[in-house]
Amino acid sequence: MDRARLRLVLLITLAVLAAQLFGAWVSGSLALLADAAHLATDSGAVLLALAASYVAARPASSKRTFGWNRVEILAALLNAVLLLLVCVYLVVEGVRRLVHPHAVDAGSMLAFAVLGLVANAVALRLLNGRQSMNVRAVRLEVLGDLLGSIAVVVAALVLITTDARRADPAATLVVAALILPRALMLAREALDVLLESTPSHVDPEEIRKHLLAMDGVVDVHDLHVWTITSGLPSMSVHVTVDDRTLAVTGVGELLDRFSACVAGHFDVDHTTFQVEPVSHREHEDLGEHHR
Repeated sequence: MDRARLRLVLLITLAVLAAQLFGAWVSGSLALLADAAHLATDSGAVLLALAASYVAARPASSKRTFGWNRVEILAALLNAVLLLLVCVYLVVEGVRRLVHPHAVDAGSMLAFAVLGLVANAVALRLLNGRQSMNVRAVRLEVLGDLLGSIAVVVAALVLITTDARRADPAATLVVAALILPRALMLAREALDVLLESTPSHVDPEEIRKHLLAMDGVVDVHDLHVWTITSGLPSMSVHVTVDDRTLAVTGVGELLDRFSACVAGHFDVDHTTFQVEPVSHREHEDLGEHHR
């Protein structure tokens, strides 16, 4: 489903990109060129997202036991970098044109800006619903384009009614301001996954408390929570259990209880538990915290 939507969004984006580039050339509008440049990054983002989704679907192997899932995250990070580069260009050129305003054909600018607005609204509608980080990255870019198109439409209307030439570079700076926070947010999310940071919806200390509250558990250590790729949080932990509980309940039943607890309370299904008897602590380096 994600791929079908991405392919359709790509077709829409490429068609409008060509139209807006022509419109920017005809009208002389920097704001329209900025919107087209943003659409170009969107096209690249969709291409990357499609390529990443195919690569990520490749099966795991003995060399890559988690498969190629992280490719989606790398694609999202690259999209963020491209957005930041576009943002820098728009700010520099927008400031230059504020100082030295250019003449703009406001009528052509308005027509092509409205075309971009409609196309972005359609693309955004197609990308609604539950998504991977990769698809969410594309949706964020399309949302920014939609807001940018609104700014360009407003600038064109101002030009038509007042002939204020600085409305065009002012709208360009608005587009840049819309791009920057989205790019930074996307880069941060991708880096969090690549650096194996704890997912934002999970509190490791709460997991520790839940496990310690279960019958027979005397210690919880080496607790790690990270994200393999978007929508796939993972956890590994050592759980020390007293000898009586191990003998009566058995490891299998304990693993079922631990897994159900973490999945039910924290929405983490990919888990690895090392169940240890109390005596095992004598043979394990638990770090300074446990000495």
